[in-house]
Amino acid sequence: MASTIDFEQLVNAIGDAVIISGPDGAITLWNPAAERMFGYTQDEALGKSLDLIIPERLRGRHWDGYNKTMATGQTRYGHDLLKVPAVDKAGRAMSIAFTVALLHSPQGDVTGIVAIIRDETVRFAEDRALRKRVTELEAKVGA
Repeated sequence: MASTIDFEQLVNAIGDAVIISGPDGAITLWNPAAERMFGYTQDEALGKSLDLIIPERLRGRHWDGYNKTMATGQTRYGHDLLKVPAVDKAGRAMSIAFTVALLHSPQGDVTGIVAIIRDETVRFAEDRALRKRVTELEAKVGA
């Protein structure tokens, strides 16, 4: 027996941030996990630019890729896990990992991009500390 999936309930219940932005880069969907992760409420985020969460130094590169994707209807990142810096409402630097998918109209036009995002800040810091410790220990052994 086929069941009907309530996609709105799914997006609101999922633990990862789900953000959809339109062709102009304006946010059209911002789920509760995105609120928790980035500190902006849905009302604060909807209709705003993705610049809310993109560090200023990376915005040019981001928008070059975003606009190219919208123009061509293709992304290099459809199945790859991307790991990039982000920033929350308080200005705190974050490390995020995410996948993206293109959304299309019935006519095949790209209508937006959905990103499924996980906060990797703690794990990234732990990995960096571990690599630093391994380097220190290797230096001691090699000395």
